[in-house]
Amino acid sequence: MQNRLFIGGEFVDSVAGGRIEVINPHDCSVITEIAEGRGEDVDVAVAAAHAAFPAWRRTAAAERGRLLLKLADEIEARREEFAQLESLDTGHPIRDARMLDVPRTAACFRYFGGIADKLQGDVIPVDPGFLNYVQREPLGVVGQIVPWNFPLMFCSWKMGPALAAGNTVVLKPSELTPLSTLRLAELMREVGFPAGTVNIVPGYGHSAGDRLARHPDVSKIAFTGSTAVGRQIVESSAGNLKRVQLELGGKGANIVFDDAVIPAAVNGSAFAIFHNQGQACIAGSRLILHEKIAEEFLEKFIALARSIRIGNPLDPATEMGPLTSPLHRDRVLSYVKVAMDEGGEVLLGGTIPDDSSLAKGCYVTPTVVRAHSDARVCREEVFGPFVTVATFADDDEAIAIANSTDYGLGGGLWTQHLGRAHRVADAIRSGMVWVNSYKRVSPGSPFGGTGMSGYGREMGFEAMREYTEAKSVWINVDAQLPAWYPR
Repeated sequence: MQNRLFIGGEFVDSVAGGRIEVINPHDCSVITEIAEGRGEDVDVAVAAAHAAFPAWRRTAAAERGRLLLKLADEIEARREEFAQLESLDTGHPIRDARMLDVPRTAACFRYFGGIADKLQGDVIPVDPGFLNYVQREPLGVVGQIVPWNFPLMFCSWKMGPALAAGNTVVLKPSELTPLSTLRLAELMREVGFPAGTVNIVPGYGHSAGDRLARHPDVSKIAFTGSTAVGRQIVESSAGNLKRVQLELGGKGANIVFDDAVIPAAVNGSAFAIFHNQGQACIAGSRLILHEKIAEEFLEKFIALARSIRIGNPLDPATEMGPLTSPLHRDRVLSYVKVAMDEGGEVLLGGTIPDDSSLAKGCYVTPTVVRAHSDARVCREEVFGPFVTVATFADDDEAIAIANSTDYGLGGGLWTQHLGRAHRVADAIRSGMVWVNSYKRVSPGSPFGGTGMSGYGREMGFEAMREYTEAKSVWINVDAQLPAWYPR
């Protein structure tokens, strides 16, 4: 288990010598201690990335892609190792880590490995005698900050396009869940990524993260996390006007119409909110039910939620594990009181499980709350297994409720009416909309939000453009001065 910073192709101790305890959320025991990266360490990492950039930029795109493809293969070959490490560190159920987290990580690196040499420029029709073409160039050193909820997968989302496009990277994983990221760095060195191309500096946001955002030699900062911290990132990055990409909070609206296939909608809606204990920015945390089917749906939904197997995430039978930290568990539970103080009704959960074997961990039972659509619990991101329920009478009211928050990341709807599906998907103010499904992602499909959910896109060709700059080149084909040139 690697526990040091990765800078310039080597694992090194922190300059300041600080250490951070990494906690197992199942029982709050200490897994290990890691080196704490601070501002001085970020400076060293940026210098290493800056030194590596010219050679990496000149590396043939096909060769950059080959390394990413090889990395994807090696991740798959170590699927069980990465799944165990991710589950131990984050609390993800091991079955989800095996079936979703690790395969999606490999698939993302493979996608960007495959398109590394397929990012084309353009030729622009201009005046006779001139050739004008536009080429895409890497930005330089990019800083990336990933959160604690899907650490391994988010590394691939950010590093994949950045490296494929020819940038070098300084990445700060969360201090809560750094272990799979450090193992990934070890594997990248084994695969053959040149020293300094990728640098990993775990640390706290107020020190390592802030220095990365402010650093004058960092050309871009890409951040996934809370909206509040996203605002701070924008402020910190203003010094050298670096490019900023933000994937922030969400409050996903999940609308069930009266013509929906109820069993499918119940199962899909449970996955939308309870997968990864609700710790997902795209979680379907607001159930918006047509009044005709609301009671039938809720009866089935609550029965399913009550049957979810909560337990040790390393147990293959576990369907829902612990939240990632004690602090976050307490924050999620505090919203139960917020809901009740505003007149909400707790229909299920909102407690710590009765099971004594889980008493030391960060567990919260699946929670269902009936609340008015303008209540705090319907507007603020809880980020846990906590779903609110509201009802509507017609399509316009459903759309109005869906768009009643400042967030706009993901949303979903369940209907058998094709026209309604297109009309409502178009009307929902959100970067992504799922119809008769929820939380589907693909390396080729752009991922991102609007409003307080941030800007810029992960994945797909959109992500490659996010990590490149357009350069316009003009060639005088005749090699003659045009007639209008002043003499």
